[in-house]
Amino acid sequence: MAKFLNTSGVSYHLEELIKGTKERLVLISPYLQFSERIKEHIINLRIQQRDIRIIYRETKLRSEDINWLDCQIGVRTSICKNLHAKCYINENEAIITSMNLYEFSQQNNNEMGIYITKDQDLELYNSTLEEVERLLRISEETRVTVKKVTENTPSKGESRKTEIKLSNSKPAEKKNGFCIRTGVSIPFNIERPMCFEAFKSWNKFGDPNYAEKFCHFSGEQSYGETCISRPVLKQNWKKAKELHSL
Repeated sequence: MAKFLNTSGVSYHLEELIKGTKERLVLISPYLQFSERIKEHIINLRIQQRDIRIIYRETKLRSEDINWLDCQIGVRTSICKNLHAKCYINENEAIITSMNLYEFSQQNNNEMGIYITKDQDLELYNSTLEEVERLLRISEETRVTVKKVTENTPSKGESRKTEIKLSNSKPAEKKNGFCIRTGVSIPFNIERPMCFEAFKSWNKFGDPNYAEKFCHFSGEQSYGETCISRPVLKQNWKKAKELHSL
């Protein structure tokens, strides 16, 4: 039978739901701000190659969280316009709640929710899963990056701006390359094919053969065929050697 949750109950069961995922996790929340504990659980699931999907509302994501998500290979994000629902579900449990996946909400707001298990409420769980699948279908899966504005540096007292935009890979120009984890533009250097934030994330485990997302030369998706030890796609290697005198 479904269980009522107060604020602390939602926070507790949400963390347990994420931590206990064995196959697939879907997080639906208009607002995202990941606590360190939630980040640790998601990283652990990613390492175990769990299927992780996150749906949020367009432009409602902080630059820090976008940069962190960009470094999480295998975590798929989607934008759903006018999203207001908050639901968290794995292969066995679901939470429908008023709480966003937002650290402030968990610490300061008065929230409530309903906890559902597949074993005890199969019909309710399946109805929830059906709606989650619908939201996944209508949402636009995308990769977002943050580009800091460096031109016309704001004067003292003026707020610093960031531009959040969809990333469209472009052919590399001489001396330009792309981070193999995030796709952002960086100097071309096969010895350092990652931006600093991505390298910090990679350096926690330091696996030179860990599959990455993009080609360091062209910026195109590599679908796991690039890594620190092989940052350039095979079909681009000849052109990269010619252009960069390798």
